[in-house]
Amino acid sequence: MPLALFALALGAFAIGTTEFVIMGLLPEVAADLGVPIPTAGHLISAYAMGVVVGAPLLTALSTRLPRKTALLLFMSVFLLGNLLTVFAPSHETVLVSRFLAGVPHGAYLGVAALVAAHLAGPGRQATAVTRVMLGLTIANIVGVPAGTLLGQIAGWRAAFLVVAAIAGLTVLGVARWVPHVPIGRSGGLRGEFSALARPQVVLGLLTAVFGFAGVFAVYSYISPMMTELAGMPSSGVPVVLALFGVGMTLGSLLVGPLADRWLRPTIYVSLASLAAVLALFTLAVHNPWTAAIGVVVLGAVGFGVSAPLQVLVMSRAGTAPSLASASNHSAFNLANAGGAWVGGAGIAMGLGYASPAALGAVLAVVGLGIAVMAGLLDRSGSTEREAATEPALGH
Repeated sequence: MPLALFALALGAFAIGTTEFVIMGLLPEVAADLGVPIPTAGHLISAYAMGVVVGAPLLTALSTRLPRKTALLLFMSVFLLGNLLTVFAPSHETVLVSRFLAGVPHGAYLGVAALVAAHLAGPGRQATAVTRVMLGLTIANIVGVPAGTLLGQIAGWRAAFLVVAAIAGLTVLGVARWVPHVPIGRSGGLRGEFSALARPQVVLGLLTAVFGFAGVFAVYSYISPMMTELAGMPSSGVPVVLALFGVGMTLGSLLVGPLADRWLRPTIYVSLASLAAVLALFTLAVHNPWTAAIGVVVLGAVGFGVSAPLQVLVMSRAGTAPSLASASNHSAFNLANAGGAWVGGAGIAMGLGYASPAALGAVLAVVGLGIAVMAGLLDRSGSTEREAATEPALGH
């Protein structure tokens, strides 16, 4: 199992790197393509919208495929999208290539989470999913800072060439180490869409959309925030991105075991902490040292709740978790696109580079409110009885 989880996590590492490295390279991308920074920010939204569209679409088309085959297919499409980004000649073609690269993102991570949960068995599912998702967090410690530095030295396209190479290694690793996992009992495509419409699944997805839009409102513009407000040189941006990744990793390692025991309380505390940290970040960002500390804490509280929400959505989907699992990543990337748009709108309106953090705090509070509403619905009894009758994921 460790090698299988490593292969799955390597794919998550490639995905995390390609998704976030462009945020550190936004000034370089804008200069090379001849567009303003807010316009270059649309490339972030293009990738995110690829995830939003692709996760349910690819998952729906592959419900009858063996999960190992689906993983290989999704990662191959991801590899192609990143190669096209390397050679795209204009802002418009880069937009298209970024959209294509995002299409298999959620489908891959959704199936990878199901495979990890199956391999781990009951009682260890959140921990196993967290280990796969560590690929995303480690990408922000190693892949994103290294890609940002490489992009600053050799041109921003070089970062995406390296991502394509890692995707190729993932294909080889999945083919070699991931066992064939049964699809499990399912109602087919109709059953998958029926599960997606369950109130708890819908509320879980909405929690991700609003809660994490606050994180991405800040992270999408972290490079100009650090240089314009904190007074850091551009060479310090990779260090800040690495610190964000350290926070993500610490949060994920802490939250996984906690969520195995107290799923909903972990979600509540994480979202409440996120709102508080975002509000304080509006002050902390004006000093390089407090900004650096704030970035670590933001990464920890912002992404620590990702695995618990993933497990919650999968468990509430019952015998048809594939589409719900992939759609959770659509929700996170809808948050990515929405957060980037909200943060950019605040800057474009003249509210300053600290405004994304203030707007993000409001979004996190909305996410917390939705999570509490879902918890109250659980207490009514119906969803708890429903969950009690559901089999373990992947079995």
